[in-house]
Formats: sequence, structure tokens, C-alpha cells
Amino acid sequence: MRALLVVNPKATATNRRTREVLARALATEVKIDIVETGYRGHAAALSLRAARDGVDLVVALGGDGTINEVVNGLLTDHPHAEPPALAIVPVGSTNVFSRALGQPQDPLEATADIIEALRRAARGEPLGQPIGLGRAGSRWFTFTAGLGLDAEVVHRMERRRRAGRSISHLRYVHAAVSQFYLHTDRRQPALTLGIPGQDPVPGLFLAIVANTSPWTYLGDRPLRPSPEASFDSGLDLFSMRTLGSLTTLRHLTQMLRKAPRLRGRHLYRLHDLTGFTLSADRPLGFQVDGDYLGERERVSFVAVPSALRVVI
Repeated sequence: MRALLVVNPKATATNRRTREVLARALATEVKIDIVETGYRGHAAALSLRAARDGVDLVVALGGDGTINEVVNGLLTDHPHAEPPALAIVPVGSTNVFSRALGQPQDPLEATADIIEALRRAARGEPLGQPIGLGRAGSRWFTFTAGLGLDAEVVHRMERRRRAGRSISHLRYVHAAVSQFYLHTDRRQPALTLGIPGQDPVPGLFLAIVANTSPWTYLGDRPLRPSPEASFDSGLDLFSMRTLGSLTTLRHLTQMLRKAPRLRGRHLYRLHDLTGFTLSADRPLGFQVDGDYLGERERVSFVAVPSALRVVI
């Protein structure tokens, strides 16, 4: 069995010693090549080449951004080719996708689980479990995509990171508050939802599209705007018809509860959608899996069941 270890050397908890220990452990079970990413899009290019070279497993050592790139590389030829299985060693700052899969967040423990899965595969069991993913236009996402406020907060934080400033959950909160009050148009909603065979739904302010739950974390506390979302169902949509301060704060509080019960006359939520389109009357920020992709005025979303095998 052949494997590729894709390493993001800039991920939060990555260091050369960690990489070498994990690589040696994996090498006891598979023939493994190790490559460090050097630029944006590199992980996708490496994963695409691995898929076309017939590699059996791609292991992503990084955070959600690295994993998203790897997934997009693996699924470039979808549905015309069976991609390699994906395994994750989480070393990012948040690791939403890995946590949603139920993985241990210690890299050594995650590697031990991968090794056990490889041993089961050597005995004839399937390598990895199929999960459903989402696609936004031509871009795949594992846990979330968004148009509007959440994407614009991501953009602010990416600018801070590029400027060499440190990132923390407190700074995310500060960026979200600044974006909400100083830069977001909270009077004129821009979005219209289109679902095939149904009347358009105008008057929406933001759109959080979920492929699983949670959406993200505030420290160690999960935020769940779509608590019913699952890898085994279609996509969920969370939106709002107003961005008033008290209304928004109330819904954020609801998301933080252990058993969220989101309700309110200004909420617009849908569960288990197979496909839909969001159109905006002005350019809005767009993100997938916490990666800002610029502004968009129209994005089509599709749920793709059993899109990828993941070692869990």
C-alpha cells in the first residue's frame, strides 16, 4: 500500500520532530512519501498527482485549510475516478472537520488510529468510511461554506495573519464585532435563495451552509447554527432576515448551548437540501471551510453523498 503525507509546516502545532515521529510510525505499515506545502494551492496539486498516480492513502498533517485543499485535489476527477482514502493528523488551531469526525486531537493518538485502520485494511477490511461532502460551485467543502458576514470576518483575520499578527479566539470575536457594526450593511438584505421547483426566497442577510455540525468553535465551545447537519444527510442552511443587535446576540447564545434549540421569527433554516443557489444583489464575501475565496454574487451548492472515504 502506498501513501502520501502532506505536511503544512506553518500549521499551529507542526514542528519537524512531530513530523518525523509520525512519518516513522506510518512507515511501519505503508510505503510513504512526505512532502511539505510551500504555497497556497500546493496541497491540492500534490493530492491530485497522488490520486492520478494510484496512491492508496493521502494523510493530511495540518488544519482545516490544508485538509480542504487536499480534498479538492483528491476529488478533481470526481466522479470519473475513485480517489485515494483521506486520513487526518490534526495540528491546526481549530480543527473543525477532524473534531466533527470524532477524531482524537492529539497528533500521536490520531496517528495510532490511522495505523490501526491500515492494519485492518491489510486483513481485507475497507480503508476508510464514505462520507458526504458539499460542493460550492467548483469548490468542495467538508464542514461549512458561507456568504456574507462570516466570510467577511474570515477575510479580516486572513489579512491580520498575512500582516504577521497573531491569531486567537479573542481576536476573532473582536473582528466579528467590528465587521458587524462598522462594515456590514444591516439594513438592506442582499441574498435570495433559489431551490429548484420552489419560489425564490428573498430578503436574507447571511448564509451559513453546513455539511455537519458544529459550524466552528469559540475556544472549546462549539457553535451550532445547524445542529441537525450530518455527513450522512444533505446540506443545511442557516440564514436571518434581520441583523439587529439583540436578535443576533440571542441566536448566537442559542448556538452555544449544549442542546441548541434555535427559534425566532427572523430565522430562516432548512435541513437536508440536495441543491440550491444563493444570489446576491451586491458582491459578498465567500468562504469554504474557513478559507476566504473573494467576493461572489451567485453560488450554487450541491450535496454529494459518499463523496470520499475518510479514515476515522
